Amino acid sequence: MKNLLYLFSLIFLPGILFSQSSFDLEKSKIKWTGKKITTESHWGSLYFSEANLFFDGLDLIKGKFIVDMNSMTVDDIQGRGKERLENHLRNDDFFGVSNHKEAILEFDSKSELSNGEYSVDANLTIKGITNPVVFKLKPKGDSYTANLIFDRTKFNVNYRSGNFFENLGDRLILDEVELAVTLVK
Repeated sequence: MKNLLYLFSLIFLPGILFSQSSFDLEKSKIKWTGKKITTESHWGSLYFSEANLFFDGLDLIKGKFIVDMNSMTVDDIQGRGKERLENHLRNDDFFGVSNHKEAILEFDSKSELSNGEYSVDANLTIKGITNPVVFKLKPKGDSYTANLIFDRTKFNVNYRSGNFFENLGDRLILDEVELAVTLVK
């Protein structure tokens, strides 16, 4: 009988303790913002093809998110300018989406903060290049939010960067890209 209980616990207990939380891929999204040296900025949306958090009981242990780079939209302008900028962001000057269809974020480690948020060290892969990022993940019911900033030049996205081009004046685009992530069940 003890052997049967032991076997039962080996088979079923991991499924009870370890769980995966998937998110609604239509409601969950990333708002990106890119800024020029002037006060001008552009923003838009990106959507996930996969968005998962993994738990051991109630303890968050890891996360993996895959972003569909073809889903990139520009939301601050309309018409021909919108279409032109979306195409430019997808070309090799920026994200080279024809060769790099996905961006990936995977948790490396995390620590729970006293306010219930998590400080997350993760690896972000864009254009096949992986770099570390740090951000806070904030639970809100079954949903989560996070804000993170990454340096686009670390992913070989150098178009109009002051680190690579001179005399850009007000055409300079800042290297930092802001991401506001919303994960919805």
